[in-house]
Order: sequence, then structure tokens, then C-alpha cells
Amino acid sequence: MRALFKENLIEALIGALVLLVGVWFVVFAYGRTERGGLDDAYTLTARFPNASGIAVGTDVRVSGLKVGSVVGQDLDPQTYQALVRLQVDREVKLPLDSSAAITSEGILGGNYIALTPGGDTEMLAEGDEITDTQGSVDLMSLIGSVINRTGDSSSSEASAETEGEKAQ
Repeated sequence: MRALFKENLIEALIGALVLLVGVWFVVFAYGRTERGGLDDAYTLTARFPNASGIAVGTDVRVSGLKVGSVVGQDLDPQTYQALVRLQVDREVKLPLDSSAAITSEGILGGNYIALTPGGDTEMLAEGDEITDTQGSVDLMSLIGSVINRTGDSSSSEASAETEGEKAQ
């Protein structure tokens, strides 16, 4: 057995190295995705008319800095709005009149929830709801409306000029 180990020492070391790298990767991935949730956090809820692009694990940011993540989503059966549960770091104290908006990192970037602190002296607590919300914007609808408005305004200007010429 000892002779067999001497002959395969390099293979044994490479196998051990592969196992160590695998364990490191799992620990690293778990820490980066924070699937276990924040250790010291409180949960808030927010209702959005459109929650496109938001999923469990999506970042929650204040002034561009990550302060939490989305931990759940449900559809409110009465209002048909998206009920989103947010987990926010306890060190981040948000005023009662804070707002939440689903925003994009850019044209090709992902979405996140941006919290904007208000000016109230009373702070949000565990289980409170953020009432001032803005849902995500459908980029394709926005582009379509810009294109349609451009076509409408030029055709209405052209018809106004034509009518003015006929009147003279």
C-alpha cells in the first residue's frame, strides 16, 4: 500500500487540491449570493404595480450601495399588485416616508430596488410597508411610445401646414 501511495503521490496531491478549490468555491458562492440572508436584518414590504426584472436575491440599494436583498414575492389577490418582501441591514435606519423604485443599472444592466430615504423622524421597523413605490418601466413600451409620438407630431404638423396653405 505504501508503495502504491509513493507511485501516485502527485495524483493524490492534485486530487486534494481539486477538492480544496471546490470547497472554497462553494463557500465563496454562498457568501456572494447571500442565499442565507443577512445575519442582522429586518424585513420590509413594498407593493409595486409592475415588478418586472425583480426576483428573490435582487439587490436593494440606498445611494447605489447594497443594503439588502429581495427575499420574497407574492401577488396581492385584492389589488393584483406585486407584494415584495425586502430584507434590509439593521444598521440602515430608513425614515417612515422613504420610497422604493425598481430601477435599472443601464440599458443592458440588471434591475434593483432603489430606496430613497425620506425626512420623517420616525423610522421603519420590522414588518412595516413602504407605501411610496414606483414599478419597473417596460423599455419596449417606452421606445414604442417615443416612436409613435414622433410619427404623430410630424404628421399633425404637416397636416396643419397643408390646411394653412389651403386657407390662403
